[in-house]
Amino acid sequence: MRTFVKPKVVVSKCLEFDACRWNGAMISSDVVRLLKPHVDFTPVCPEMEIGLGVPRKPIRILSVNGELSLMQHETEKDVTEDMVSFGDGFLGSVGAVDGFILKYRSPSCGLKDVMFYPSLGKSRSIGRGCGIFGGAVLERFPLLPIEDEGRLSNYRIREHFLTKLFAFADFREVKKIRKMKELVRFQTHNKFMLMAYNQKELRLMGRIVANPEKKPIETVLREYEQHLSSAFLKIPRYTSHINVLMHALGYFSDALSAKEKAFFLDSLEQYRNEKIPLSVPVNIAQSWIVRFENEYLSNETFFEPYPQDLVEITDSGKGRKLKG
Repeated sequence: MRTFVKPKVVVSKCLEFDACRWNGAMISSDVVRLLKPHVDFTPVCPEMEIGLGVPRKPIRILSVNGELSLMQHETEKDVTEDMVSFGDGFLGSVGAVDGFILKYRSPSCGLKDVMFYPSLGKSRSIGRGCGIFGGAVLERFPLLPIEDEGRLSNYRIREHFLTKLFAFADFREVKKIRKMKELVRFQTHNKFMLMAYNQKELRLMGRIVANPEKKPIETVLREYEQHLSSAFLKIPRYTSHINVLMHALGYFSDALSAKEKAFFLDSLEQYRNEKIPLSVPVNIAQSWIVRFENEYLSNETFFEPYPQDLVEITDSGKGRKLKG
C-alpha cells in the first residue's frame, strides 16, 4: 500500500465541522467525513468571519445592471465589501493549500448555481453564478481541485477530485525537497496516471524532467507544475483508462491463462458500458502486480491514486454523461 502525503484542504465550516449555517444547522457530507483522517482541513465560514452571527438573517446576491452585491435582504445590510475584504485577506494568507471543498449554492461559498436576484423584495432569480467568496477562490486558485459537496456526490467527479488532490499534495512535497531525483520519482510513479489523463502533457513533462539544457531546479519545477496542472484539467475518458489497463495487461500477458485474460477483457467491456466502476478492473490488475511481484507497477499511482477506504461507489446519478 502507498504512503500518502496529507493534502491541505480549505473546507466550508458548515460541512461536518460546525453548526454555522444561517439557520444554525450543520450540513452532513459523506465525502468530508471520510476525508477527515486523510486530510489536513482548514474550516472557514466567511459569513461568520465578517460578523454575521448564528442563526442569522439569510443573505442573497443582487444583480443590478451587471453589478453584484451581497445583501442581507431582511435588514437591507450590504456586506459586499466585508466579504471581498475577508476573501482577499484569507486567501492571501492561507499558505500552502492543495484544494477546496465549499458549500453548494451558498451566496458566499458557492462555486456555481448560486441564484442572483434583481431586488431585495420577493422576486424570481434572474441568473446564476458563483458566490462572492467562492468566486474569489476560483479566481486566485484556478488550477487547484475545487469542488462543492453537491457535485462530489457524483462518482466520477469525486474520483477525479480525489485523484487530483492527492497528486497535487505529493507534488507539493517534491517542490519542498527541490531535488531532481524526487521529480524523477514523481514522474515515474505517475506515468500511467498521466497517460490516462493527457498523453501529450505526459510527453512534454518527460522532456522537462530530462532537462537537457541543465536548467536550475526552480525553473524545472515551475515549468513542470504548469504542465501537471494542464494534464489534470479534464476528467479522463473511459477509453483512456481502458488504454492504460490494456498497457498494464501487456506486462503479464505471457503469464496469464486464456480464461484470466478473457475475464479481464470482459471487465473492461463492462466498465466501458458503465456497469461497473473503474476500481473493478484496476483491482484485477493489482492482483497480478502482487502475484507476479512486479515492482515497477507496484509504485504506479494509477492503481492506487488515493487511500483505499475513500473508494465509494455510491453515485447521485447527476452528471453521468461525462464520457466524452
